[in-house]
Amino acid sequence: MITELGHFALILAFVIAIVQMVVPMVGAAKGWRNWMAVAEPAATVQFILVGFSFVALTWAFVTSDFSLQLVFLNSHSDKPMIYKISGVWGNHEGSMLLWLLILTLFGACAAWFGGNLPERLQARVLSVQAAVGVAFFAFILFTSNPFARLAEPPFDGQDLNPLLQDMGLAFHPPFLYLGYVGLSMSFSFAVAALIEGRVDAAWGRWVRPWTLAAWLFLTVGIALGSWWAYYELGWGGFWFWDPVENASFMPWLIATALLHSAIVVEKREALKAWTILLAILAFGFSLLGTFIVRSGVLTSVHAFANDPERGVFILAILVVFLGGALTLFAARVQALESKGVFAAVSRESGIVLNNILLSVSAFVVFVGTLWPLVAELLFERTLSVGPPFFDAAFSPFMVVLALVLPIGAMLAWKRGNIARAARPLWPAAVLAIALCGLAFAMQTGRSALGPIGVLLGVWVVAGAAIDLWTRTGRDSVAHRFGRLTRLPRADWGKAVSHAGMGITIFAVSALTAWQQEDIRVAEIGDRFTVGAFEIELRSVERVQGPNFVATQAEMLAYRNGRLIADVFPEKRFYPVAAMPTTEAGIDNGILRDIYLVIGDPQEGGGWAVRTYIKPFANWIWGGAIFMAIGGLISLSDRRLRVAAGAAKARMREVPAE
Repeated sequence: MITELGHFALILAFVIAIVQMVVPMVGAAKGWRNWMAVAEPAATVQFILVGFSFVALTWAFVTSDFSLQLVFLNSHSDKPMIYKISGVWGNHEGSMLLWLLILTLFGACAAWFGGNLPERLQARVLSVQAAVGVAFFAFILFTSNPFARLAEPPFDGQDLNPLLQDMGLAFHPPFLYLGYVGLSMSFSFAVAALIEGRVDAAWGRWVRPWTLAAWLFLTVGIALGSWWAYYELGWGGFWFWDPVENASFMPWLIATALLHSAIVVEKREALKAWTILLAILAFGFSLLGTFIVRSGVLTSVHAFANDPERGVFILAILVVFLGGALTLFAARVQALESKGVFAAVSRESGIVLNNILLSVSAFVVFVGTLWPLVAELLFERTLSVGPPFFDAAFSPFMVVLALVLPIGAMLAWKRGNIARAARPLWPAAVLAIALCGLAFAMQTGRSALGPIGVLLGVWVVAGAAIDLWTRTGRDSVAHRFGRLTRLPRADWGKAVSHAGMGITIFAVSALTAWQQEDIRVAEIGDRFTVGAFEIELRSVERVQGPNFVATQAEMLAYRNGRLIADVFPEKRFYPVAAMPTTEAGIDNGILRDIYLVIGDPQEGGGWAVRTYIKPFANWIWGGAIFMAIGGLISLSDRRLRVAAGAAKARMREVPAE
């Protein structure tokens, strides 16, 4: 019964979304306040109904209701409870319901916390948000119904994909979707502003928190996915430029550019058209990612579905919303004339350069991701674009971005001076060059990637610290330390996020340049040397898990004759799904990871064993955590609320259209 109620709630929410899409938009055009007032309760009811529908589906998974086709295909009675719950979104239909739940959550939040917005703008934002919802309600109900029943319920299910039965994948999709779908709010604000024909400093201040929240969640989601790939897939990498990895990375790059561009709109009322365009493209890339994951046009370990018909539906949604928004942008671009002017050397110009680098980087990833599809369709050639292309084409833009970031952050608004901005940064430059030289001297016979990573990472981190310090004035050191605690949270958030980026740049470079690898066949009791460590294969035995059987090895790691780690890598087999997985044994350390993988038994005796020594591996995700914390600190800045409230009062003085 609860399943049918969940399905009915989804249909009812679809109807309310249509009302919310039409009525407030007409009310805003006509100046009818009672019609505009429909938006807020409609957004709230939508969220409640979709929330109930999601709970109903979750209940079916928790209780192993195999009369539901989705539960039968993606669950099993022996599966641990946490994976029964995560199985709700570990498939196409359930993940789309989660997508829709988050979409309606953001719409409801705009209704609950958007009281500082002008009535017409809020009505139009909620109407555009509902229009996106209508498209995805239709997609779910007509092509991907999660509540489809089986005429003859089976005794048990087919189990969830074993690769998804992991804690990292339990939390990765929700965070990723919060980022993906959160960018719909930036899109809705952009389209609403285009309809009104007005973009000003207040709009820049209003759109920033929504973009920042989406960027924060997207950062966490990408980091969780990278972490999962690192320890779960067994190949020891943290990023493989997989099409679905790229699908989340492209909107992240555009959202990062949008965050910086919105600051210019807010501070200087410049870059209006460019900021609106970025808001449209950021959500456009999110829709593109949804298309890539669910259409089957590109092969990926992350893909949810392989259904061209569904892919065509999502492609139609992408064309309608992206094409419609860009058409509206072209029609209204004359109304987006910038008021603020700035010199070629200024903070604004630094942000423009930042935006160019990030946007071109996203375009490079876009071309590399879709080129195999284009080549197959147009030239009937099967091509593979892998890490060598992306590393060569993408990395130079990140190098330039890291080099200019500290100086750009120090430049004055409107008119700056590079020499004056760079002067406080000389300690950071000296430290970065010195540590780069030390790294180069210590390594022998290796690439320059490691020292360059040290140079860039230290330069960005130290530059962020100096930027924060210069904001405390020129009083005594004691007074300046006291003033640090009173700086706006947005300043702290910027510094922490920039430092996180520097840490990640360093860690990626260090891991890529300095990791050590050993692949061999080892007998029980064998001890072999990898780098500064000795590894011993102590035992291999068969173990039984809740819904899998595993070959589990015990491997010991020694350094200078002293035992430092005892790890248990596994090779699992899930009988119901008939799939194997690799569970690496990892001894995590601050400066290095010892990464061990047990393979198959060999015909001549012994076991295939892979060993990796990965320096600074955890710093990659530490840097991502710093970036997310920086975003959270900035999001808590009181000025985002106070200034928006003041702007509301000014906007309400404007006569009705």
